[in-house]
Amino acid sequence: MSTQLTTPTDRQSAEALARSKGEPQWLVDLRGEAAELAGTLEWPKPEKMRIDRWNLTAVGAYEQGKAVGSVTELPEVVRELVAEGTENIVVQHNSSAVLKQLSAELAAKGVIFTDLETACKEHADLVKPYLFQAVSAGENKLTAMHAALWNGGVFVYVPKNVEVELPLQAVLFNNKADAAFAPHILIVAESNSSVTYVDYVVSEPGSIDAPFVHHSVVEVFVKPGAHVRFGSIHHMAENGVDMTLRRSVIENDGQMEWVVGDLNDGYTVSDTVSLLKGNGSNSDAKVISIGGNEMKMSLTTQATHFGRSSESNMVTRAVMRDNATAIINGITKIEKGATKANGVQTEKVLMLSPKARGDANPILLIDEDDVKAGHAASVGQVNPEQVYYLMSRGISKQDAERLIIYGFLAPVVSEIPIDAVREQLQRLLERKLEG
Repeated sequence: MSTQLTTPTDRQSAEALARSKGEPQWLVDLRGEAAELAGTLEWPKPEKMRIDRWNLTAVGAYEQGKAVGSVTELPEVVRELVAEGTENIVVQHNSSAVLKQLSAELAAKGVIFTDLETACKEHADLVKPYLFQAVSAGENKLTAMHAALWNGGVFVYVPKNVEVELPLQAVLFNNKADAAFAPHILIVAESNSSVTYVDYVVSEPGSIDAPFVHHSVVEVFVKPGAHVRFGSIHHMAENGVDMTLRRSVIENDGQMEWVVGDLNDGYTVSDTVSLLKGNGSNSDAKVISIGGNEMKMSLTTQATHFGRSSESNMVTRAVMRDNATAIINGITKIEKGATKANGVQTEKVLMLSPKARGDANPILLIDEDDVKAGHAASVGQVNPEQVYYLMSRGISKQDAERLIIYGFLAPVVSEIPIDAVREQLQRLLERKLEG
């Protein structure tokens, strides 16, 4: 069924909200201009997925959350995601941050880890040069709407030559359909620094019984010689639409690692792009997804090579059940002048039902001769002979299919370099497959 789409905000209301939150004038202006743009632009058009038929405007209204003093005061869905002994954490509840903690040791080194709304007020000199530079507010209606309405969010800044050994963790959760939930994540890693950032984007189970939209943008800037590991697991309610755009800009000899687990129960658009600007830059992306019921999912992973001797590797594995649909796009683009670049990608889809649908679309766009590029893609159903063999050993059909799925996903899960993400992903996969 087609939904009549309207822009859920205008310049006046966007600027009024920004002023009511005490935001600096430069951000008030940015929000207002974006709100005007949103009324003139079209929604993005992912390959083979008509998202314009989804309810994309149930974005809710800004709702200030109640601050808490510690993780123990948060709902169980949040507490179970926080690793024991975690010192560095940001928690967003619906529209705003309710908990921020950073160790004295990291603060003394100049590391900044806080919500983005606060950072815009207290660290404008560090935020302003980067905000909406990797993802332009004018790209489409989604990015413009997000620029006008984003809330809470996370800001990470790591100074030159500083290594952050323990992961910085964020939990972003919602439990009200009519409360706006639109975090923006901004990470800046200066030259020769390193950091691991992990977030979980979740809905409180059983709390949301009406449509809602989660729209989020991630921008990561990897300066020369820096190394950023970014892990993110999304597990949101079936009433929701999750639209998340991720972009990294990687300079000379920089390293970017993406680990994304899209385990939502509702519709999903997930778009992860690495821009390899520098010579010797490197990007590695691992994406895992499981879909069921009537879920529709568009997963795109892209690496665009500009720098010489730049390298990218992308692996996506998706499991579709029931009537779920997944469109998996892998795009390797090597621009003119990116000599000695090397781009590799693999997309695999496993379907557990005759009515499930999966498309794997490997795309190579090569504008330079002296490069390497490769791809592999497969779409198939569970082999009935494998199921029969396991059942002949006394295993139920349901457990047999579960074991086959674990075997399908294990090569990716086992290679995830972030312990916390790997462990939580395994736990959520088990829960998802038992549902």
